[in-house]
Amino acid sequence: MTITAVRSQAGARTGAALAVAAMTCVQLGLAVSVGLIGELGVAGAAWIRLAWAGVLMLLLVRPRPAGLTRRALWSAVALGVVTGVMTMLFMAAVARLPLGTASALEFLGPLGVAVFRGRRLLWPLLAGGGVLLLTEPWHGGADPVGVGFALAAAVCWAAYILLTQHVGDEAAGLSGLAVSMPVAGLVATVVAGPQVFGRLTVDLLVMGLFLAVLLPVVPFVLEFLALRRLTTAAFGTLMSLEPAIAVVTGLVLLHQVPGWAAVAGVGLVVAAGIGAERSGAR
Repeated sequence: MTITAVRSQAGARTGAALAVAAMTCVQLGLAVSVGLIGELGVAGAAWIRLAWAGVLMLLLVRPRPAGLTRRALWSAVALGVVTGVMTMLFMAAVARLPLGTASALEFLGPLGVAVFRGRRLLWPLLAGGGVLLLTEPWHGGADPVGVGFALAAAVCWAAYILLTQHVGDEAAGLSGLAVSMPVAGLVATVVAGPQVFGRLTVDLLVMGLFLAVLLPVVPFVLEFLALRRLTTAAFGTLMSLEPAIAVVTGLVLLHQVPGWAAVAGVGLVVAAGIGAERSGAR
């Protein structure tokens, strides 16, 4: 095996580890955010996290838009808009569906990227089968509005993956992400800010700051770095692990007990994630 191949495989393993860590943070943040929805509503819970995330990225990274090319700058702005819309749509889905079901439906976005951008269909198809077992659409008991929000979030997630890799390639360090996160916060402020400002308390602001670190700051940074090491197809397939992580998180923190089909689905998506990691180096 050549040195280049060894480095490529090492990069893929690192990228996969970053992606798994990001997914774990996302699901923990979503589980904790469920309580915040009761205080601020769906849009408010998304807004406070995105607003704080934008502030934190500005303070910690201090981006210089003038240092970015026009193409990189507009890509970062587009990423911010997609991030803001995706976050609010998914929070609306979580308010109506179990965490595992909402995450599984949203995964259809990354799965689409994996199918259309990948050369190996085995892992995306295996992941898709796992997602079907996780969601059990044949029961027909899911809230149709919640399903609609989750599917819309899936479309945004597909765009998020493609834009994140593009911004990561165009902009050095975290400067692109440091532009996109404030934009996401502004989008959420325009949509949800006015209806939330009157309900804010010091406790809610502190909770929002904590949640912003857990989701989206840490996972988005990890995903940003992972997509520099993985193809979009491999990353999209690896995201199949997120519904499985969501099922476990829902069980431990929200006492949402999965059935046998969900457990089998977890097994399939884990197998798909392992296969994607082994063949997904850029």
